[in-house]
Amino acid sequence: MADLLIYQTYAIIIGFIIDFFVGDPHAIPHPVVAIGKLISFLDRKLRIGDSDKRDILRGVWTVLIVSAVSIAVPSFILFIMWKIHPVAYLAVNSIMCAQIVAARELVRECSSVEKALEKGDVEGARKAVSYVVGRDTEALDKEDICRAAVETIAENGSDGVIAPLFWMFLFGAVGGFFYKAVNTMDSMLGYKNEKYLYFGKAAAKTDDFVNFIPSRISALLMIVSCPLCHLDGKNALRIFHRDRFKHKSPNAAQTESVFAGALNVRLNGPAFYGGVLHEKEYLGDDTRPIAPADIRKSGHLMYTASFMMLIIGVLLRMAAI
Repeated sequence: MADLLIYQTYAIIIGFIIDFFVGDPHAIPHPVVAIGKLISFLDRKLRIGDSDKRDILRGVWTVLIVSAVSIAVPSFILFIMWKIHPVAYLAVNSIMCAQIVAARELVRECSSVEKALEKGDVEGARKAVSYVVGRDTEALDKEDICRAAVETIAENGSDGVIAPLFWMFLFGAVGGFFYKAVNTMDSMLGYKNEKYLYFGKAAAKTDDFVNFIPSRISALLMIVSCPLCHLDGKNALRIFHRDRFKHKSPNAAQTESVFAGALNVRLNGPAFYGGVLHEKEYLGDDTRPIAPADIRKSGHLMYTASFMMLIIGVLLRMAAI
């Protein structure tokens, strides 16, 4: 058992390094795409839309089925690899871990937003930011685009990097895939609109649960990382304490409030989604205008906090072994 945990830990480290230098290995089929197709299939087959209670129950079944498959498939593959040889297990496990962590792609996409803005190409920046945010981007001005990019780094720094690491350190790559399945279900079904209000309720609540602890760990690691990134850690702590619950989700404002304080800018606020205006509270103080350079600073803060999570997770695992 100790050998298995050691190989698991090596796989997490190697996977993180692969993502850091390479990003998503696009030549390899991505499991999250398969998870998304399963969710879409169950959405078509189970959502009926004519009964609140039945849709809620069918949403619960969707969460259970997708979670079970997302646990069972990687568990079976890794079991076979372990039986073949520990090196085969390590290789496959490392690739899995690299696919679960999504830091490189996040920073790469947001860097393209920053570069377009620095060239004065606002239309190009709108198009680039549309790939990483869910809001309508057609009418965003330069500051709105910067704000959207910084917010997505703050949110996905937790959802896409630190939270997956948290679940991988608990249960290996299998835990990471379980988390990604829940997160993907929430992004596809967890809308509070007429179509998914009831069917997506279980997905949204499950996502809130699995992110509750990781989002708070992410926020604290980001605060501690501020001095290393030459950002305002004291203000990050102040704004985090004041604004961390200014969101309908119990988790979303945890890291965004830290970034608002660290950068001394104001984030969040009203935004259009699907042509509908959503009133959201502002996070942080309007101390200065947000700028393209803040996107790069946000990436540095996210990566520093992620490295801290990696180091802490490895140390705790080694102590347990």
